[in-house]
Formats: sequence, C-alpha cells, structure tokens
Amino acid sequence: MIFYDSPSPAPNPRRVRIFAAEKGIELPTEQVSILKGEHKSDAFRAINPLGQTPALKLDDGTVITESVAICRYLEALHPDPPLFGRDALDAARIEMWSRRIELRLMAPTGMIWVHTHPFTARVVPHQYKDFGESNRPAIERAHAMFDEAFGETPYIAGEHYSIADILLLTTIDFGTFIGLAIADDLARLNDWHRRVSARASAAA
Repeated sequence: MIFYDSPSPAPNPRRVRIFAAEKGIELPTEQVSILKGEHKSDAFRAINPLGQTPALKLDDGTVITESVAICRYLEALHPDPPLFGRDALDAARIEMWSRRIELRLMAPTGMIWVHTHPFTARVVPHQYKDFGESNRPAIERAHAMFDEAFGETPYIAGEHYSIADILLLTTIDFGTFIGLAIADDLARLNDWHRRVSARASAAA
C-alpha cells in the first residue's frame, strides 16, 4: 500500500493524514510536490489520471482517489475509533454536516483560491477575479452557520469527533492560508477550532 501525499497547505491530503493519525494507522507514503507540478506528471497521471492528490494504491494495484473515499476504506479496515458514525443517526448527522462543509464552505473557498490567488494565476488559463471575490459572502455565511451549530454540541456533528470535524478543520485552515480566517466575533467556532487544532492528529 502506498499513500500519495502532498504537504500542507493542500487540504485534501491532510484530511487523510489526520484521519489516519486518529486511527493510529501508519501509511507508507510517497510525496508528490504540487509546487513542482509532480501531480501533473506522466508518472503520477498513470496512478491518478485526474492529476490530483491524494491517492491510495493498494497491494494489488487498485488505486483509490478522493480523500473521503480513502478515509472510508481505512474506516472499514480499522473501525475503531468510529469516525463515520456510531449508529444510524450519528452517521446521518455526520454525512449531513460533511455535505454542508463541502458545498457551503469548500466550494466557495475553492473558487476564491482558483480565481484570485497569485499562485493559481500561474496555472489557471484565465482567472475571473470578480467571480472569485463574489464568493466571499458565502464564506461568511458558512462560518456563521457553523458557529451557531456549536451552541448545541462540542463537535460539528454531535458529541464525538468525526470525519466532519476533519473536513471543517482542513477547509478552515486552508481558507486562513488564502485570507479567509474566521472572524473574531464567532466565539464558538473559534473555540472549536482551538480545541481540534490542539489534538495530536492536527499536526499530521
């Protein structure tokens, strides 16, 4: 098994690193440099034709891509601690919040990254900066929604740390990297961020 990783600030490979750290799984790893364009090389495209990290190559040659899909595979192999849900309702809540994080926060964050950041200007054929900037209010609304959610539970989907917290942490940290930090007045979201950032897995 080989895990094809890229270092921070890339959020998607970090999801898998944090997930594996929470499980106590050591993944044989090969680094793929996004800055050097290695993810677009012929050698890596032979592993993942989409030219994206992360990817997990199994012993039989099967390749799993997409960060959450890799995490689901690892969950099936190592069910404890459960990070995709402890019962049917817990799993549904985790899925609900995971979708909200992906659609309401990660999607607009990605548009701002692609269309406004100087780094992506080197690789994107054309940046639509006005469109990119138009996504900033969506980030503010998403942050406010998550802040409100923490008025009821210690973690985003309930009483236990889960894959949804990993998705939210990595998305917020990537957003901070590109200038989309949490507002100071969102006390509950900031408190959650401090708590999950203090977990040993967050340094993975």
